[in-house]
Amino acid sequence: MRNFSVFRKTAQLFDDYPSTSKLLVIFAVSAGGMVAYSESQTGNVIPKLENNHKQPEKKKMVVLGTGWAGISFIKDLDSSKYDVKVVSPRNYFAFTPLLPSVTVGTVEARSIVEPIRNIIKKRSGEIKLCEAECTKIDAANKKLICKSTFENSPVPNREFTLDYDYLVIAVGAQVNTFNTPGVVEHCHFLKEVEDAQKIRRTVVDCFEQAVLPELSEEEKRKNLHFVVVGGGPTGVEFAAELHDYIVDDLVKIYPEVKDLVKITLIQSGDHILNTFDERISLFAEEKFGRDGIEVQTGCRVISVSDETINVKVKATGESCAIPYGMVLWSTGVGTRPVVKDFMEQIGQGRRRVLATDEWLRVKGSDDVYAVGDCASVDQRKIIDDIGMIFAAADVDKTGILSLEEFQNVMDDVRVRYPQLELYMKSQHMMELADLLRDSDGNKKEVGIEGFKSALSHVDSQMKSLPATAQVAAQQGAYLSRCFNHLEDCTANPVGPRRFKGLGRHPFQPFRYRHLGQFAPLGGEQAAAELPGDWVAMGHSTQWLWYSIYASKQVSWRTRVLVVGDWFKKFVFGRDSSRI
Repeated sequence: MRNFSVFRKTAQLFDDYPSTSKLLVIFAVSAGGMVAYSESQTGNVIPKLENNHKQPEKKKMVVLGTGWAGISFIKDLDSSKYDVKVVSPRNYFAFTPLLPSVTVGTVEARSIVEPIRNIIKKRSGEIKLCEAECTKIDAANKKLICKSTFENSPVPNREFTLDYDYLVIAVGAQVNTFNTPGVVEHCHFLKEVEDAQKIRRTVVDCFEQAVLPELSEEEKRKNLHFVVVGGGPTGVEFAAELHDYIVDDLVKIYPEVKDLVKITLIQSGDHILNTFDERISLFAEEKFGRDGIEVQTGCRVISVSDETINVKVKATGESCAIPYGMVLWSTGVGTRPVVKDFMEQIGQGRRRVLATDEWLRVKGSDDVYAVGDCASVDQRKIIDDIGMIFAAADVDKTGILSLEEFQNVMDDVRVRYPQLELYMKSQHMMELADLLRDSDGNKKEVGIEGFKSALSHVDSQMKSLPATAQVAAQQGAYLSRCFNHLEDCTANPVGPRRFKGLGRHPFQPFRYRHLGQFAPLGGEQAAAELPGDWVAMGHSTQWLWYSIYASKQVSWRTRVLVVGDWFKKFVFGRDSSRI
């Protein structure tokens, strides 16, 4: 009876529309089946009920680059919230800290690369990859001009444009030659996987040429002289890897020239690894001295020809020409042309890299963000905002800050200006109230001048972040978290208060957390700076390096391949073929 009642009410409902052309009735019976009844009539069709709740269009986001910063951003981004396109001239991510190992075959090139499409297919929401190079950023119209980079394409260098609402620039940097004559033409670089493969072939070629008949000893020494320009982590690690390759493998294959091989490391500063603890620099120099690697500090390269590298000694002003078989140039990073052009558009033409604020937003350009080696966080100085901070703290407007008023505002200051925490650490201060202690150690109330005096030296702790994979990865991960919570945090800001104006910033500013750094020195020895001002050197540190670098691979595939290459090297040695 209940089912029949439903049918009767349904039929009555359709009777209200006498002009229908077709009647369709569906009702359920108690057995769980369905019965349908249809009858054709003349007249109009029953009006459809339309869904007026359209999904809002997603904001268009374009990510330039697939290095450490770009991949960290993509991996953590909730791409279901945005229409995401990635533009990169290469379709893979490379674990660049192991590039020196690739140059000598300790690790194979394919073991340190992961296809981008393997990474993006695991994300929620669709991410589109364009294997192309961005040649121009039109910030005024929010457009990008790109071109394909396929060498064997029927239509090479095809150009296309992309619109964006948000742009994330993560293109990294290029090698800085300092406009030294001959460097581009005659030196090797070590920024890409292709660079490492080219170096590997060149090293073998130098040995093969040195054993050709009728060569003089001078010609053999020239072919077997390997020069490394730059005493930073990349240059030092390459020199160490090359030394191990020669001693462990190549001299066994080319015994007749084993006494003619030489490695020289040229550094313009007073020490190699000058960004590390002084104990590590001295340990590295002593280790290289024992290994026979010549370290020339205080020298500047003035030109490079196809036969010699010309060096000037800073202390004496003397110049000398050094014959070589191969030169690796590793002296820092420079700005890519597309970034340079963009900087000219937004009034940053005089800078070395893009300037961003503490939220990694490019200064002078809305909705454009920059992460990694192509940018630098332009931290605001606390001394420039002293008056506003004091005014915000002086709630009762007496012109004098009590300890309570001071502490109420300084928690926000500590977050907004990271140099304050670094300053307190350098001065061994345990709490913020220590800034207000007088010479006798007593806490005191302060006026505006006393407040300025207490914070006058804080900005001395401001430092630019190094151009390392660790910094880039942390910036990419931070920026993705911001975009994932953009709507929530814009409505309910969670960052420090705005001293210039009312309210709070939407997010906490980016803060770099240093997790330590390694310097492999060859002979199964390494040096490391670890969190908490710990310094470690020796064989045990090398094994720590192995474990950390294996764990930091982006996939289990590359992790297994890298560990397998290390095991293969221990058992069979390195491959000396030119392939």
